[in-house]
Amino acid sequence: MRLSVQLCAPPSTIVGVATQTAGTRAKDSDRNDTCQVLDTALGEGQLSMDEHRQRVAAATNAGTLGELQALVSDLQTANAPVQLPKLKSQSPIASAGGGWGMRIAVGAVLVLFGIGVGWGIFGQGSPLSSTLRSSSASDPGAKPDGIAANTQAPPRLLHSANGLNGLLDQTRKKFGDTMGYSLVIYPDYAVMERPDPADDRRTVSYNYRGGWKSSSVSGKDSDAKLVDLGKFDVNAIVGRLRGAPQILGIEQKDVKNVYLNIEPSKDPATPDAVDISIYVSTTYNSGGYMTVDPQGNVLNQSPPSS
Repeated sequence: MRLSVQLCAPPSTIVGVATQTAGTRAKDSDRNDTCQVLDTALGEGQLSMDEHRQRVAAATNAGTLGELQALVSDLQTANAPVQLPKLKSQSPIASAGGGWGMRIAVGAVLVLFGIGVGWGIFGQGSPLSSTLRSSSASDPGAKPDGIAANTQAPPRLLHSANGLNGLLDQTRKKFGDTMGYSLVIYPDYAVMERPDPADDRRTVSYNYRGGWKSSSVSGKDSDAKLVDLGKFDVNAIVGRLRGAPQILGIEQKDVKNVYLNIEPSKDPATPDAVDISIYVSTTYNSGGYMTVDPQGNVLNQSPPSS
């Protein structure tokens, strides 16, 4: 069968197909690039922890490149590990729907053309189709090998015993230990500060999202103290994490976010231990926190101000 197709215009006259505008749909790689820019801004002090958390959440759920661009438009991004693409203005025809109409028409023509080619080349009576079937049957790569899919991966959700243990395990695999200056653990990502292996006068900030990745380098604070940030009872801390809203007098329906902040103990009697603060923010732009020791015993608490 022969299918004759004539395009409405030569390919060179079809414009805007590859143009990136504010309305272009975002890919996962675009969302990840935006998160890297936000991570750098956090390490440089341009964003607070809460601002960073809110913007990362928005980037993760963004649907278009314009939404992602809005999250970084007020930031200085020269030191970011990636640079986001510059978006072009959307043409009047495309914004009115004409561009999409052209794309749909061309797409329909190409589909019909592909069907025609398939009938002609891969039909049951085609010599080429017989050759391909024979080749596939004899190809070693097409034969079953009995290997099951490996779905094991580092944890992404961290506020559970398996999540915290997995995070600490990934830290040891990456660095050889869990030593550091501070570790902040959100529900689905973490931020850790460690000595710069090339210069102990500097601090490297690492971000975890299913794996550790460095984001920025800064000078080490004069009071920075290196301790084992993984030296705590994981099960006890998870229990306190889940009970923190109730202890602080916050109703569960009002909880906006909960996160852990692990840092060196301020008690001179336990210089090598860690203090763990559990912060609970609410939908009313307020919140409270409590500090516990490595065994989960409450050291102090600060409920939301009434």
